[in-house]
Amino acid sequence: MKPKEIIALIKQEVKPALGCTEPIAVALAVAKAAEIISENCPCGKDWRLTADFRLDVSVSGNILKNGMGVGIPGTGMVGLPVAASLGAVCGDSSLGLEVLSGLTPQAVERAKELVSEGCVHISVADTEHLLYVKATVSVEGGLEASAEVDPHAYAVIEDDHDRIVETSFADRILMSSESAAAAKEYRPEAYDLTVKDIWDFARTAPFEDISFILGDRELNLALAREGLRGDYGLKVGKAIRENQKEVFGDDFLSFAMGMTAAASDARMAGSTLPAMSNSGSGNQGITVSMPIIAYAMKYNVADEPLARALILSNLVAIHIKHFLGKLSALCGCVVASTGSACGIVYLQGGGYDEVCYAIKNMAGNITGMVCDGAKVGCAMKVASGVSCAVQSAVLALRGTCIPSTDGIVEDDVEATIRNVGAIGSAGMKATDSMILDIMLCK
Repeated sequence: MKPKEIIALIKQEVKPALGCTEPIAVALAVAKAAEIISENCPCGKDWRLTADFRLDVSVSGNILKNGMGVGIPGTGMVGLPVAASLGAVCGDSSLGLEVLSGLTPQAVERAKELVSEGCVHISVADTEHLLYVKATVSVEGGLEASAEVDPHAYAVIEDDHDRIVETSFADRILMSSESAAAAKEYRPEAYDLTVKDIWDFARTAPFEDISFILGDRELNLALAREGLRGDYGLKVGKAIRENQKEVFGDDFLSFAMGMTAAASDARMAGSTLPAMSNSGSGNQGITVSMPIIAYAMKYNVADEPLARALILSNLVAIHIKHFLGKLSALCGCVVASTGSACGIVYLQGGGYDEVCYAIKNMAGNITGMVCDGAKVGCAMKVASGVSCAVQSAVLALRGTCIPSTDGIVEDDVEATIRNVGAIGSAGMKATDSMILDIMLCK
């Protein structure tokens, strides 16, 4: 891949996201459907707050799993119904994963009313797509429409959290996946990266071309500080930072674990601050960046080496996710913390070989951590991932690497990455189904 294509790939996969991206994908699809009604009826946007309407949202099992128990920004509530109703009431689809940035107290109250009145219906779609949302908005009356029937519209999201592939109004297709694909800056079929390519790009790309990645620090550090200030979720980060003397100490490992977990605490419990996401996940974006940002804070690292470490970390995570898929039974912190291990190796003076060692150490250590949905408990998994990342980086810098005689690790780092992807995608399909069954039957 050419440097400009790599940069386009990063910008596609690393972007701000307000709230957990699975319910946000639902809010985005609903918002788009509601906007289509506004565009095709002489009613403006005010109908969202006054008209009677019904929301029918059909989602893949993985979307349901990750949306059941996670906090929705600014609401004090969890789950897909309130996310869907907020998308209808105040969503702005032009903002992508920040679709709910226009949240107001009035909108929150209206959204809660829709949920309590039974206007929101969530179902599991019969689809092979792991990431799928079809949101239909039907207005029951009170709008003058160009069609002879009550206004109804739908929007479909597939494969990426913000990739709308089809829209319709009054049973007429407005946009199809072909036009959506044509608008993409980065073409998936052009993907041709290796860890060596990533390493070379991170070291040699002009700083002015990659300095945008410092947005990781702006957004995710703000979330970490919010998590430490407030009482979010399980307060994992706060507990680590407040137990320095008795348990954790004040070393880099404890600092990185505490700051990263605090950002996850805030995000998963409904903070209204956005995260800089990676591969469609805010928690992955936090985990891929905050340990590196914490290292830079602890040891006064300048912006340019920090940016190069963040580019390396983000690209390694994107690379592994290419073989794993956006949603799976494998916890995303496995991928993200592998990326941060590589960034830590870089900041401590390691080379390409040590980066490969860190990836293999992570593959032989933390692979197998399951994803049992997005929720406040994810902050504990994030902290565990950071601990493993630092451990793997330290060992790699000493020339220690899990040998190819062990488990899924191979001499070739690319083969090792493909093994992780195969386990998380094909190998854990039954696990994914069982996890969802357990969650639904509790």
